[in-house]
Parts: sequence; structure tokens; C-alpha cells
Amino acid sequence: MTATRLTVLGAGSWGTALALQAVRAGHHVTLWGRSPEQLAALQEQRENARYLPGIALPDALVIETDLSRALRACEGALIATPSHAFGTTLEAVAAVAAPPLLWATKGFEPGTGRLLHEQIEQRLGHAHPAALVTGPSFAREVATALPTAVTVAARDHATATRFADWLHAGAFRVYLSNDLIGAQVGGALKNVLAIAAGISDGLRYGANARAALITRGLAELSRIGVALGGKAETLAGLTGLGDLLLTATDDQSRNRRYGLALAAGQGAGEAQRAIGQVVEGHGTALEAHRLAQSLGVDAPIVEQVHAVLYDGRQPEAAVRALLARSATAETR
Repeated sequence: MTATRLTVLGAGSWGTALALQAVRAGHHVTLWGRSPEQLAALQEQRENARYLPGIALPDALVIETDLSRALRACEGALIATPSHAFGTTLEAVAAVAAPPLLWATKGFEPGTGRLLHEQIEQRLGHAHPAALVTGPSFAREVATALPTAVTVAARDHATATRFADWLHAGAFRVYLSNDLIGAQVGGALKNVLAIAAGISDGLRYGANARAALITRGLAELSRIGVALGGKAETLAGLTGLGDLLLTATDDQSRNRRYGLALAAGQGAGEAQRAIGQVVEGHGTALEAHRLAQSLGVDAPIVEQVHAVLYDGRQPEAAVRALLARSATAETR
């Protein structure tokens, strides 16, 4: 493997964790973020005290406040921003340089529901080398080098292999996929379903209900993914089932904690402020609901999460609505 000059865009928990992994993989890594004050603190403390407290940043990880300088010096860029900032970050990249692009953002384009690769193709062209890294991966566990398996998805195997080399090392295992659509849908929709699981557990509905939500949620995720052109086997793997299991069952998940807070009676704004980071599933629920309707896909769990977040439905009423549905074949 040849060492590559990489720039990670996004200095939150996920961007910092991936930057640390890229350093472990033997690359020359620069980390950039939007807040000069935060970056100054990272440089001074050599720690991301807000998002990953207690984890030292190695001297080999360069902190850069100037986006143009960070991009012009790199051979590849990795975007790890929230989905609402993905478009503006991509515009900034396109205005300065056009390096090969890996992204770790999970969600849809706000307002349009487009998958994120469509934004890349619109701004950088269909032939631009790009790939997605996704799968069951909490930032803190990646940052501390605990065993993790993810998927790098691209249009073709050769491109996926090229980008996998940026991260595949040590305890961080990368699988390859050419199903770019399925991988994106799984990573986006699991956040909505994790909110549902959090609501159920917060209402103390038990393990049976959680298992049912995860299983039937996976069916919804798969129906939407296949309708968009993804593959069912992708959604039964790391990027679908794996990521869903992680975020729906472990309290490291912001989306699950968000559901727990909603079940406890907190409002959406109060719950997000308490978590202190972006809860991707909130915005994704809006786009996923619209998407399911436009595709004519039955997605009752997504529908009820949307109703809780945007229509003022009480969590208990949402669960009752799911239970009151007519008996139907499980394969639907």
C-alpha cells in the first residue's frame, strides 16, 4: 500500500474517528472542520474534547483551518459531515479541487430526498472517482481501535478497492460492494428505525416489541431500497441489517437515545439539545416518508415515526396505530 495524502472534512466524532483510522492505515492525514475555534482547541489539546473526550490525537494528524490549503495539498478527500451540510461541503470541494472522494455521511438530501451520490454526480460528473463508507460503526469504538467491519461501496469493484485502502488496516475490516444505492438506503433509513426502537424501549414495551420493530423495519428498509434500485442482499448485510441492529439496540446511538427521550415526554427540540449532536433520523424521517409515498411502498413504521416527529402524534398512539393494522403476510 502506498501512503496517500488525505483530507478529512468534518471534525465531529465520526470525522475524527475516521481520520484516526486513516493515520493507523499509514496515510498522511489532515483534519478540517467548519469551526476555527474548535480546530484551535483540537490543535492545542490534541484531543477532540467535545466529541471524543479522552482519546489522544497523534502528532501525525494535521489540523488545518484553511479549506483551500487542506484540499490543494491532498490526493483524496473524505467527507464526514451531517447530511444537511453535505451539499455545501461538496460545493466548497468542487470550487477548490476535485480529488477522489469518499463520503461517510448517512442520509438523504434535505428537501429533495435525493441520494447523496446524485449530488456528487451533479457537481463533479458521473465519471468522478467516488465511494461511500458505511456500516455498523460507532465513532468512539473506531477511534479506540475496537474491531469494526464496514462496507465501501462504489459503482465498480476497482473503485471500491481503491478507496478501501484508505481505511482497511488493523482491527478495521472493509468489505466491498458495487451496490451504491442499497448501501446508502440502509445507512439512511436505519436511523429512522432506531428512533422507533428507542420509543418502544422508552415506553417499556419489552424485548418482543423491539425484535418485531427491527425485523419489520428491515422489511421496510429493504422494500424502499429495492424500489430505488438497490439489492436485497445488500440490505441484509452490514449496511442494512448490521447497521440497524447496532443503532436500534445500543445507547451509543443518538437516534435510539432520541427515541428514548421522546418516549419520556421530551419535545423534539429539547431532546436534540440534550444529545448535543445532529440526530440524522429526525430529518431522514421526513424524506423517507415522502419517498415511500412517491414510490408506493408500504412503510408503516416510517409513517408512524414521521407522525410523531412532524404531526404531533403521541408515541403511545403511534404504537397503537401499528398494532391495529390488519393481519397480513409476513413477506409483504
